[in-house]
Amino acid sequence: MFHRIRRRAAKPSEAERRFIELSAQVEGRVPPEIGKTRSEPEPAPVPASVVDDFLPPDLRVPSHDQLDGRMMPWKQPLALDGEMVSCVECGAYRDWLVLSTRDQIWLRCRAGHQQHETRLDTAWYNRHAGPTDARHATFEDCLRHLGH
Repeated sequence: MFHRIRRRAAKPSEAERRFIELSAQVEGRVPPEIGKTRSEPEPAPVPASVVDDFLPPDLRVPSHDQLDGRMMPWKQPLALDGEMVSCVECGAYRDWLVLSTRDQIWLRCRAGHQQHETRLDTAWYNRHAGPTDARHATFEDCLRHLGH
């Protein structure tokens, strides 16, 4: 059986034979563009008209440097370095507002106590924050919007 397989493999198939013939015909031929040398450079294309493709101002998302800070709710308990974070004043351990401002993270409990959390950074906030759903002029407006 293996002898028959080897014998069949010794002859090239019809497709292989056709490929070899076509390769032999094309061998040595050079496209005409290769032999030409350019005497003068081609003129630069005329620039297209400039179109304002930006969103209208009311649909644009502000950049980080245009905001005083961002905040998001964090309903579940927050565990950092193997320990649960709790409010230093009232002992609350869930239903936080996580505030990100000036490259610092602050936690605010439901009672309104705030504490700086040095174990979190802006990268952590960006990984866990969802898309912004509203912008507010004051801190109090944002607290009202988030139910605090």
